[in-house]
Amino acid sequence: MPIHIGLAGWGDHDLYVPGAKAGSKLAQYAKHFPLVEVDTTFYAIQPRERFAKWVDETPDTLHFVVKAYQGMTGHQRGPAAMPNEQGDQFAAFRDMLEPAARAGRLKAALFQYPPWFDCTRDNVRVLREAKARMEGIPCALEFRHQSWFEGEMREKSLAFMVREGWIHSVCDEPQAGRGSVPTVLKATDRDATVVRFHGRNAAGWNQGGAANWREVRYLYRYSDEELSDWADKLLRLQEESEHICVVFNNNSGGDAADNAKRMMELLGLARPDGRSPFERPPAGPVVEQLDLF
Repeated sequence: MPIHIGLAGWGDHDLYVPGAKAGSKLAQYAKHFPLVEVDTTFYAIQPRERFAKWVDETPDTLHFVVKAYQGMTGHQRGPAAMPNEQGDQFAAFRDMLEPAARAGRLKAALFQYPPWFDCTRDNVRVLREAKARMEGIPCALEFRHQSWFEGEMREKSLAFMVREGWIHSVCDEPQAGRGSVPTVLKATDRDATVVRFHGRNAAGWNQGGAANWREVRYLYRYSDEELSDWADKLLRLQEESEHICVVFNNNSGGDAADNAKRMMELLGLARPDGRSPFERPPAGPVVEQLDLF
């Protein structure tokens, strides 16, 4: 029962040979981690051809968790990057995912709902409709409002996910009011569970109005003690799901890659290229042939 560890995004981490071009970074990333969360799809559904290129230019060892477009999860507040008709958005999103799904490298489409998406009858209907539109695609569900896991609703929400076929996206995040959820260490799907590490920056979690809120919210470095505690939890989750997909999203201070590699080390996992997690690429500039003609 494998544990797949990776990062949210691949462009901004300290992983690459100096001078590496942006277009080569995903292939280099795949030497370090077997999983990546594609988060650009939250802001715009990517062309199918671009996603096919990401699949074609990376080894079979790299798998994808793909974040649902914001118009599909109720985040959209400004001008939409897609037509407002949700049916069109879901159809375009499914089409984009097809190259990864066909290659057997799509672990989940991640539906993360906003902090104002609370536990109501209408929102349960929204979840049912979303899951129906994604029929045949593995889908992970992540809440950001405490009401889904308060009191007796905890077991009811988990049972709903089991019935509807949702993969549980388990969160590690600060407990900072209604717009955050506790860690609920329970799988709802025998094939897969997603675990996302958002950091524990309680003071910065609710800074949504600030211009630099993303840099503040995810500014956190997990300690060895915290990672060791989570290593035990991941092993427990393995008893409930075949694949555990772990994503470190604490990117603001450049801590995600180091924390992910340390988790791999604690679990005795090698990089996809067989090297130890902390082995660095060779130093020195990248020498590229000049284009003379």
